[in-house]
Amino acid sequence: MCSLLSSLRNVLHGAFVFTMFSCVLSRGFCQVVAEVNRRSYPTFGSVLRTFTTSSPKWGDTSDSASVVTYSQLKTMLSNRDIQLFDVRNPDEYQAGRIPDAVNIPLGNLEESLKLSPERFKQTFEVKNPGKDDDNIVFHCKSGNRSAKALNIARQLGFSRARHYKGGYSEWAEQEGK
Repeated sequence: MCSLLSSLRNVLHGAFVFTMFSCVLSRGFCQVVAEVNRRSYPTFGSVLRTFTTSSPKWGDTSDSASVVTYSQLKTMLSNRDIQLFDVRNPDEYQAGRIPDAVNIPLGNLEESLKLSPERFKQTFEVKNPGKDDDNIVFHCKSGNRSAKALNIARQLGFSRARHYKGGYSEWAEQEGK
């Protein structure tokens, strides 16, 4: 009887370990699939990197592909190849702004990006950004709100949007304002 109980306990322990291991693997697999879908990785190598490198926290936009530098911003502005959205509050925007920036406060961003093209143009007097546009840039004062704006935009499918991490503070300093 003791031997039977011991065997049963070993079987149950093995089943428990197997179940826990399966849950951990499936959770990890689901996280990887979600990350792959979120980032729309086009190659197997990119998927492999998800397994083999430490990944940023969900929604982290610190990777260099998401960030526009001051010099890149200047080039985009001079080429008129930018859709620049200032996510600061209207009073901050009025106090000083980057040329051609459109003010959409962070609290209104999600609903604004969901507007129809006609309604967006009517509200902001510019063409609405397209989900595949690679010239969408968000900025704020110092990069925190623009990173949040970028996360909102990415969740809505604007996968190529970026943010100017230096923000208006860096812009004003560089421009001597």
